[in-house]
Amino acid sequence: MIETDVFIAGGGIAGLLAALTFGADGKNVTCADPKAIVDDSEDPLADQRTTAYLQPAQTLMEELDLWDVIAPWAMGLQVMRLADAGGDDGALREVVDFDAAEISDLPFGWNIANWRMRRTLASAISARPNITFLSGVYVKSVLTRSTEARITLSDGLQITTPLLIGADGRDSFVREAVGINAKTTRYGQKALVFTVTHSERHQNISTEIHQSGGPFTLVPLPDFEGRPASSVVWMDFASECTRRMSLSRQDFAAEATGRSGHALGALELVSDRQVWPIITREASHLKAERTALMAEAAHVIPPIGAQGLNMSVADILALREAAHAHTLGSASMLTQYASARAADIAFRIRGIDALNRAAMTRSPNLQALRLKGLQTLHGVKPIRRMAMQTGLGAQT
Repeated sequence: MIETDVFIAGGGIAGLLAALTFGADGKNVTCADPKAIVDDSEDPLADQRTTAYLQPAQTLMEELDLWDVIAPWAMGLQVMRLADAGGDDGALREVVDFDAAEISDLPFGWNIANWRMRRTLASAISARPNITFLSGVYVKSVLTRSTEARITLSDGLQITTPLLIGADGRDSFVREAVGINAKTTRYGQKALVFTVTHSERHQNISTEIHQSGGPFTLVPLPDFEGRPASSVVWMDFASECTRRMSLSRQDFAAEATGRSGHALGALELVSDRQVWPIITREASHLKAERTALMAEAAHVIPPIGAQGLNMSVADILALREAAHAHTLGSASMLTQYASARAADIAFRIRGIDALNRAAMTRSPNLQALRLKGLQTLHGVKPIRRMAMQTGLGAQT
């Protein structure tokens, strides 16, 4: 039997970042995840996705002495460019830029490969004696009582803790074990995720092109073998994504170049392609006895506007603040956490859901409304500034 101040189920990026945050506060932390840490992008298990870490996430990493380690592989996102590509013909009807310089001296955020960030976090944990990361195991059972949670892992190890944090993903075992329901919305979409090089410099501009089926997003990366590079998230109807996965690399790159509107010139595929289902999932509650849900165990949204992981950072900061104010894992701590996060999570879920539905519509009338909305969002300065500040994490 192991006793620990905090047990975190789930060692993805959010779970490891939470472990380091509580560890920095002097807590003894144990974190478990079934997936091993990957050392390079060529590993078949490597997560080829990238994540844009907005300013609050970068600030937290600076506090945890992580930023200087990961910064060489981070690419700043100075401008968020939104383009409306009309209907199925793909013609660009409107292109607008949101420049971070209008509201900040810093970029909106920094784009970093998921496999590299997870490796960096795991390495930092290995240097901290009060944090234990258990790889290759998962939570098999949970029993909560008024004073503690008791967890049994898949290898038989038993753990007691005053605070159990469920950060074990969209199909969270912890969420189910403590009796919290989740509502799921399906869109009939998937996302193709891959990395490309291109002939034109990205100039630290993240470009999101909206067209029927979903947005096509080019997010800047550091150069790859001397050539400008970007990560791509290509959302579309599931049947189209399945078809494109069967294309040759050359044919796929040609189709991706066309869908990009040649924004950065010809695209060359330099990674494997991965496909991910697109859903929205929202937990009915963020807390149960001795338990807090965070990250994708609490909220899953389509990859639009760089909100997903950054909502998880807001969860971590709210958990830390509640732990400072109350006894660890107590009802009052968990109530403060849930109260601090519930409204903002609901607001962002509704907003991203609406943006996704607007992006994927085939209706000419709704496409015209989408175009008008984009023009208004950018053209009215107070609305534009508010949108940028909200996107960075300003509480709603």
